[in-house]
Amino acid sequence: MDELVSGLYELRNEINLPNPTPIPQPASSQELRLDVDGRYPLMRASGTFSFSIASRVHWIANLTNTSLNSWTGEIWYKDGDTASFPYTNVNIEVQRSQFPDQRGATVTFSVVDVLNKTVNYKYKSSYFHEVEFEFDYEEGITPVTAIDTYAHPNRPGTVFQETLSIETVFQRTGFAVTKSEGDNAIAGLPPGAEARWSDNEMHDAMQIHWSRFVDRPQWSMWVLFASIHEQGEDLGGIMFDDVGPNHRQGTALFYKTFIAQPPAGDLAPDAWVNRMRFWTAVHEMGHAFNLAHSWQKQHPTSWGTSWIPLTNEPEARSFMNYPFNVSGDQTAFFSDFEFRFSDQELLFMRHAPFQFVQQGNANWFDDHAFEQLNLSGEPSIKLELRVNRQQALFEFLEPVVLELKLTNISSQPKLISDKLLSELDHMIVIIKKDGKPARQFSPYAQYCWKTQLRVLMPGESTYESLFASVGKGGWEIAEPGYYTIQVALHMEDTEEDLVSNPLRLRIAPPRGYDEEFLAQDFFSEDVGRILTFDGSKALTKGNDTLREVSTKLSDRSVAFHAEVALASTMAQEYKTLDLDDPNHPKIKVISPNVEEARQEFAAALTSQPKMAAKSLGHIDYKYYVDRFSDWLLKLGDVQGAVDVQNELLQTLSARNVTNRVLHAIKERRDAYKH
Repeated sequence: MDELVSGLYELRNEINLPNPTPIPQPASSQELRLDVDGRYPLMRASGTFSFSIASRVHWIANLTNTSLNSWTGEIWYKDGDTASFPYTNVNIEVQRSQFPDQRGATVTFSVVDVLNKTVNYKYKSSYFHEVEFEFDYEEGITPVTAIDTYAHPNRPGTVFQETLSIETVFQRTGFAVTKSEGDNAIAGLPPGAEARWSDNEMHDAMQIHWSRFVDRPQWSMWVLFASIHEQGEDLGGIMFDDVGPNHRQGTALFYKTFIAQPPAGDLAPDAWVNRMRFWTAVHEMGHAFNLAHSWQKQHPTSWGTSWIPLTNEPEARSFMNYPFNVSGDQTAFFSDFEFRFSDQELLFMRHAPFQFVQQGNANWFDDHAFEQLNLSGEPSIKLELRVNRQQALFEFLEPVVLELKLTNISSQPKLISDKLLSELDHMIVIIKKDGKPARQFSPYAQYCWKTQLRVLMPGESTYESLFASVGKGGWEIAEPGYYTIQVALHMEDTEEDLVSNPLRLRIAPPRGYDEEFLAQDFFSEDVGRILTFDGSKALTKGNDTLREVSTKLSDRSVAFHAEVALASTMAQEYKTLDLDDPNHPKIKVISPNVEEARQEFAAALTSQPKMAAKSLGHIDYKYYVDRFSDWLLKLGDVQGAVDVQNELLQTLSARNVTNRVLHAIKERRDAYKH
């Protein structure tokens, strides 16, 4: 009797026995997941009882083997309509057969060993869920979707030599993987086109792709293998949270980045690169299954309050850990890495309620809150949340840009990540409007960076902007009134949390009819995404709204934000994904509109520089002006680029920006001259 019994079982029929707590007749969609043998057995069982369309309960039990064909255990997790499911224990007996259609399982649910209910299930599959992948790739990129596990000499002795594919990794996790009819090379860029992808181009590409599918949760995922993001070599991948109302459906991987840079002296550099590309793909796809990073499982943003508390695994040899984060760096990681997820991650993927795992269903790290923070009694680093204006008063429709300031208040140098204030998955941002429940801000996209340590000297500060108005939860700061905002930042090296000052701000009432009328279209998902990603070619309705805003409300602060987003997409060759012919997808490049972009940039950045710097914030204002002047330089307008930097220097000098920033502006300006 060598047949494996783990897998998915469906309801066959019921035997209703005397029951002191009757429950409604379950629907035919009842399922059992048995996990006792095969690859990485967890000795768990889970299942779903559906009482009606709107009522169901999900349960999980730990199991102990009592004989060849039976297991017993305690139900320790329930989710859903738990009042209708009083059972605390489960006993499972399987009927083995070499013929799958004759296999089955009899499950007895009980309360304190009193026989309550017995259900018969028929065997359906050796997998717990089905999932579909589609791999598309930029022409010139050879996607690594399978590797030789022995290709690199740094490997654990427990690994078998095989050609391991991405599909096999997820099959061993418990998924029946199929491939869509995609997997196409996307015709490359025309000569001279800009090769680097921007956030808005990536977002549009995924929006265009997923609009070709039904707009609902589904076990399906799109993966795009691309060259490089405009953020440069430190960004290896992105998992996009929000494409329409559904989340975690698409990822992008960037090959011409740190994942293609083997350590100096590596014995098999080509194999190292292939393994890193393979790891990155599975890592990003793991995020799309709602997996947290290995070191973030106890952080309050991990998996939400609806799932069980988990233990951080900073040293785990898992796809969800960073090889460079463990003790001994990537060499130590790969010497023990068996190309698998950890048991905690397998428990989540196999046995959590399906809506937590399924692509397009529960939000990334759903149900966050300030809780269980590990605060230091004597913090050495101070986190401040502030605005670049005398009063925290924002005009109606004006997007709220905040500034994060991290200061070393100790007498000793401190090592911090150079991306510490950029990685929002390390933060909890809570926004509370007076008279309404507190909400957590969640960004549209998650980035996987290669981070480096930098020294923060005593008294030194580092800064980053925070665009807090809108995210995947919608417009968090929109209605007139008072808001309180507070940020918690998790320090991975010390496992401590820093909590900022609570920032109190006010959104002013609308000044007139035009603002009230435009607000109906402005506070939309399309406009929110366009402002977040600095533009879009796909979201035409949102662009129309921003053009109307910049025309009718040109004297309002919101116009600066609208004009920056509109100018950003017009100023460059813009890549879009053309899927009109599904068998021959291609990258289409839209030529820039130089004169219109110049006008929009000027209106946004140099026509009223003091107001623009106030509304955009010092950090973002400098970022956009630098982009504008670099763009002018590429057009051959050296004097224009110099003039723009001079305007930036004058504006930020008047606003008492630090000497370090002013010195950087002078250096950039002088470099233009030479």
